[in-house]
Formats: sequence, structure tokens, C-alpha cells
Amino acid sequence: MILFTGMFNLIFNNLTEADKNLAIKGIIEHSTPRKDFFVMLTLAVSMAAFGILLNNIIILVGSMLIAPLLYPLISLSLGFVVADEKLIRRSFYTIVKSFLFAITASFVVGFLFSGSNIEGLNIFILGVGAPRSFTYAVVAAIAGFAAAFAVTKPYLNEILPGVAISVSLVPPLATAGVALSLFNWTLFENALLLFLINVIGIIFSAMIVFTLLNLSVKKTVTTKTIKKEEAVIKKEENISLK
Repeated sequence: MILFTGMFNLIFNNLTEADKNLAIKGIIEHSTPRKDFFVMLTLAVSMAAFGILLNNIIILVGSMLIAPLLYPLISLSLGFVVADEKLIRRSFYTIVKSFLFAITASFVVGFLFSGSNIEGLNIFILGVGAPRSFTYAVVAAIAGFAAAFAVTKPYLNEILPGVAISVSLVPPLATAGVALSLFNWTLFENALLLFLINVIGIIFSAMIVFTLLNLSVKKTVTTKTIKKEEAVIKKEENISLK
């Protein structure tokens, strides 16, 4: 018991309050629904769609590295933990809008470049096999735990690109759009199911991490950061209107 307590403290109680505040600010800032966020997401999903059509894993991995979709899911988890309704609504809005942008972008790529069939494309990447095994949920939960753990630890920032690959959010969305352009409803359903499993797993395990880190008492920090980000968005909108 003493050993377990020591390990727990070593893992989850080694952050200062300043580190926790900085982590919260980083999560919210990276998940802010700016125009640049959706531009990067659209580019990433379009790139993933081409990676799928070309059966090129390097392109697919590259698309996962530049996609910013992980942060809104983590910020949604944070919103649940701190019971911040505004952060929850804001994160959910970003996720839904990101989903629509991603499906549209991959649909356009699939419609213009896929041809009349998908023969020869990599079965694993396309997710033709229905992801109904419990193992998929376990993998998603582990990836979400790693993602939430990494974004809260200042010295783990360098591994975030690897975490972005492990959570595998972009390939299912790109697959869904390509499948929709081909009217392949089975593939479309399987891709969306895989995406949903990943989303639930990430949110659930991230909530566990944030709870163990005792971030539930940080509502004041989240509120201030959201107000600051809203001011930045408003300023950017005013500049674009001039």
C-alpha cells in the first residue's frame, strides 16, 4: 500500500500549481476554434484522404501530425472535470464543426480523385473490418490517457507528435468522407464507428487523468483563459472585417 501511494504521488502529485495552470491554458488555447484551427484541420484531413487513396502510410502519418483535433476532445474532458459549462459547449461546438469540415474535405477529395472503385486500397487503413471488438476501445482509452498525461507534463511536450499519431482520429474521418463519395455505406459506418470509439475512449481516459491530477478545482483558471481566448477571436474577426 505504501509502495502504491508512493508511485501515485510520484506520477500524479509531482506538478506544481503553476504547471497545472499552464497546462490548462495550453489545452484551451490549442482548442480555440479560430479560423486557423479549421484551416489546419481541413488540410490534415485532405492529406489523409490522399494518403488513403494512394495507399501511402507516410502521407497518412504526416496528416496525423498536423491535425489539431486532439485538443478539443481533451478540452471537453477538462470541461467535464472542472464542471465548466462554457468550456463544455465551446469544446463540443469545435468538435462538431471539425467533424463537418473533415467529412466535407475528405468527401471532395474522394469524389474528385478516387475513381470508380476502391480496389487495391489498404484494408487496414480504410477500416473495412468492422471495429466492434472491445480491444479498439481499450486502445483508444490508452491513447487518450497518454495524450492527457503528456499535455499536462511540461517535460513530455516532445512526445506529443507521437501521441497525435497514436490516437488515430484523422484516418477514420478521412475514410468516412472517401467512403461517402463512393456511396460505400458499410465502409462509411465502420469508419464513423471507429472514430466514435476513439473519441469516447479519449474523453473518458482524459477525464480520469485530470481527476487524478486534481484539476477539478481549477475552474477559475479555465474561465479566465476562455475569456482571454474569446477576446483574441473577437480581435481577429474585427481585423478581418477591416
